[in-house]
Amino acid sequence: MKHLRIYIDTSVVRGCLDDEYQQESSALLRMAAEGKVTLIISDILARELELAPVEVQAKLRQLPESCLEVVSHSEETKRLRDKYLENKIVGGSQIIDAHHVAIATVARADVIVSWNFRHIVHFEKIRGFNAVNLQEGYAAIEIRSPREVV
Repeated sequence: MKHLRIYIDTSVVRGCLDDEYQQESSALLRMAAEGKVTLIISDILARELELAPVEVQAKLRQLPESCLEVVSHSEETKRLRDKYLENKIVGGSQIIDAHHVAIATVARADVIVSWNFRHIVHFEKIRGFNAVNLQEGYAAIEIRSPREVV
């Protein structure tokens, strides 16, 4: 089986301390620590975690660096993010969610994993993101919740 490169957003890390999401979020981070998957984290996630409680921040810091791939936003990811907004896949107030998808797409992640069922892990949104990706010359991207991946 292929070693998966999984882009995670902040909801996955926060999920480690949430009763409803703790089991699957923690299992995904364990999979990474055991070398079964690589977690792709962006500079946007890092910035969002700076505002999170210390316990949440610690979850990512406890992982070995070898299981993490750090990516950054760029002019290319901003352009793709703006295409999602122009096509009304998500509204302007969800610009960060759109940027997470754009960064993962440009980084060629195998899958985006999120607990954001309203703006990311949503049937219509996934179809929209992938329609724009294909129009813009990118591959379609899998978007799943941690429950579907662990």
